[in-house]
Amino acid sequence: MLFNSFEFLVFLPTVFIFYWFLFNKELKLQNLLLLFVSYVFYGWWDWRFLSLIAFSSFVDYYCGLSIDKTNDKRIKRRWLIVSILVNLGFLGVFKYFNFFSKEFAETAIALGFQVDAFTLNVVLPVGISFYTFQTMSYTIDVYRGNLKPSRNIIAFFAFVSFFPQLVAGPIERATNLLPQFYKKRKFDYDKATDGLRQILWGLFKKIVVADNCAIIVNQVFNNYSEYNGSTLAIAAIFFAFQIYGDFSGYSDIAIGTARLFGFNLMQNFAFPYFSRDIAEFWRRWHISLSTWFRDYVYIPLGGSRGGTWMKVKNTFIIFIVSGFWHGANWTFIVWGALNAFYFLPLLLRNKNRVHLDVVSVGKFGMAPKVVIQIGTTFFLTIIAWVFFRAANVVEALQYLHKMFSKSLMSIPLIDLKPLVFILFLVVVEWFQRHKQHGLEFSKMKMYLRWSVYVFILGLILIFGAKSQSFIYFQF
Repeated sequence: MLFNSFEFLVFLPTVFIFYWFLFNKELKLQNLLLLFVSYVFYGWWDWRFLSLIAFSSFVDYYCGLSIDKTNDKRIKRRWLIVSILVNLGFLGVFKYFNFFSKEFAETAIALGFQVDAFTLNVVLPVGISFYTFQTMSYTIDVYRGNLKPSRNIIAFFAFVSFFPQLVAGPIERATNLLPQFYKKRKFDYDKATDGLRQILWGLFKKIVVADNCAIIVNQVFNNYSEYNGSTLAIAAIFFAFQIYGDFSGYSDIAIGTARLFGFNLMQNFAFPYFSRDIAEFWRRWHISLSTWFRDYVYIPLGGSRGGTWMKVKNTFIIFIVSGFWHGANWTFIVWGALNAFYFLPLLLRNKNRVHLDVVSVGKFGMAPKVVIQIGTTFFLTIIAWVFFRAANVVEALQYLHKMFSKSLMSIPLIDLKPLVFILFLVVVEWFQRHKQHGLEFSKMKMYLRWSVYVFILGLILIFGAKSQSFIYFQF
């Protein structure tokens, strides 16, 4: 079920009414309702994959209990390994098996052996990369002693399948989200209305910005050889805002929806295109995944505690693994490696944690130095995004080669209407960059607030492009 669909428009208020008016007196019934509707929400795509998420939930629930009931570290480690192998096994089969099989066959052929690639005819389950990482963090935290295992199977299954963030995050930590299923929840009007504002802003970013950009991006990237350099450059910029509007829009809708039901999810995007260097960008982009890799991969590998070689090695590991997490394609690996190269100079000069504050805090505009920093960072991300969007590495290189040709100075040959929506997005988020989302302004006078709501709703209804699936559903 898509957030930007008629089905969800009916689904959400229906669940809200049942949740607060019929099940509000009993916490267990509320959790049971959330579990049921979350399975309905997920099964709307393909009911067969419900068995997958149910099995994953049961394995991690049982592994958590098994880790806790023994003092033998070897046994604890065995149960942790079981959890990790099951979750990574699902990813390996559904997401990466065909990739490795084809690469093995091509390598063997290059060495002179006749090998046919064996591939599986399977569909990638929606959101599998998100909920497997979420459940793995649970068993790892139980193993580390950071969290007591859940003995409430309904609450645990509801935590894994919680529908607002099930298929595209944020990737919640059990230490934050799971305890919220144990506590009695009371309706909070202010929290709910702010959630609705965040949902509205997320829908604008998805339906108006991302989906309008997608029309141009798909047209150009699928036929890049037919366009001049300026057109390719504009399309690359459009893709940068397409993926931002699409993914951060989903996160806004997810976080806002969760607030309607009394839950607090972590912020997943913090206005990343206002970053002054790549390190800051990665602290503000897909925060739940970046911090997941930091806490469960980078730090266990040694983080930055060792010498220069360890820092460099761990940085490349974390970025390449992050790239591969996005998909079984060399383009994502190159995208991750490219970001590692961007990050490396900052790391080696100990400049990777310079910009921890909000850019130009308390100021209306930006100093020239800040403009150059943000512009340079944005330019670097655009180059990387070309690899992320291209069908393969060769096409990405050809795209960039033609983009930087003499025709870069020529007139673009595409509809530039999305630039208006992008400009509106950037202006709003610049003034709201110290907030959690673009429409967090509850202290504004009521008539002004409602004028903004009506205006944005009008943009959605008038300029909203044909409904498209969210980009990150494929990951």
